[in-house]
Amino acid sequence: MTALDKLDLLDLSALFSEEERLTQTAVARFVDDSVLPVIADAFAAHSFPTELISDLAALGAFGANLEGYGCAGLGDVAYGLMCQELERGDSGLRSFVSVQSSLVMYPIFTYGSDEQKQRWLPALASGEDIGCFGLTEPHGGSDPANMKTHARRDGDDWLLNGSKMWITNGSLADVALIWAQTDDGVRGFLVETDAAGFASQDIDNKFSLRASITSALFLDDVRVPNEAVLPNVRGMRGPLSCLTQARYGITWGVVGAAQACLAEALDYAGERVLFGRPLTATQAVQIRLADVARRLTSAQLFAHRLGQLKTAGSLTPTQVSVAKWHNVRAALEIARSCRELLGGAGITTEFAAIRHMLNLETVLTYEGTETIHQLVVGKELTGQNAF
Repeated sequence: MTALDKLDLLDLSALFSEEERLTQTAVARFVDDSVLPVIADAFAAHSFPTELISDLAALGAFGANLEGYGCAGLGDVAYGLMCQELERGDSGLRSFVSVQSSLVMYPIFTYGSDEQKQRWLPALASGEDIGCFGLTEPHGGSDPANMKTHARRDGDDWLLNGSKMWITNGSLADVALIWAQTDDGVRGFLVETDAAGFASQDIDNKFSLRASITSALFLDDVRVPNEAVLPNVRGMRGPLSCLTQARYGITWGVVGAAQACLAEALDYAGERVLFGRPLTATQAVQIRLADVARRLTSAQLFAHRLGQLKTAGSLTPTQVSVAKWHNVRAALEIARSCRELLGGAGITTEFAAIRHMLNLETVLTYEGTETIHQLVVGKELTGQNAF
């Protein structure tokens, strides 16, 4: 019998198309050659490796599943596999790509004017410009409709006032998509970050997503022209649809983090000899590794099915919620279990498990906490809104 792939027990890779295989192989090579040699040091130093941005652009990672404007036009499963390989490197790297692609380029592509698309999408796809997504506020968290940032008309312009919190890429961004309350409901504003009255401040002392820039944004009478408003969406439907896109990528991405942890634990346990035999020869360790593989396999099935639904155009927000909830929880439990298998060595950045474990604590929280996704599914099941 042919041995099974330890990281793909149900051979889901056999279902991938040639485009999907080529995408995964190219991104995996980039992660192995360019990301893994630097990411532990970047995590320890609390810095994002900006030198990787041009390589990510060359891979077509920005707006990968969008058509035109210099975007790669990949299928949804290929994009998911890209997220998987990037997060095998680090959640911060996948977050960078998710924000650029799903939270900035997607809304411009979907809700923007022709002029906005021509101005921003090619520059964002090439990595010449970096974007960030301003929705979350210090007091808002899981209740984004409780938004205090507001915009009012002033002649042909708008004046924006307020603040945003926990913004990935905030201080790196050339453009911030700011969601603000107006007299006509929530609107999206493309704010150039060199505008007068716009400021960002990085959030320090994080113990998670350290290889990622997280910022607070401040807007004090920031003047933007009416041409900077996304014309084709009003209300919370706009930002929430962006979050659905990002959550799709997360569902795939955390599979990569889980695979990295399992591969590392298998190598370590196979080489570590205690009481005259390798750890992998003990029942306790085999049972734990088997449980990790079971959780990983279920997450892979969730991600692949989500990709099929998205490709068919039938994906719903509830389906994304149940998959994001399940997969991030599974990946976090895998990282914790694998960290423990490494013993004392597992608490150092010489190994990846502690880094993935700490990162996944944030991934469990952002783009909708686990509780929010449970309530989304509960509402679907009961028809009752318990928020």
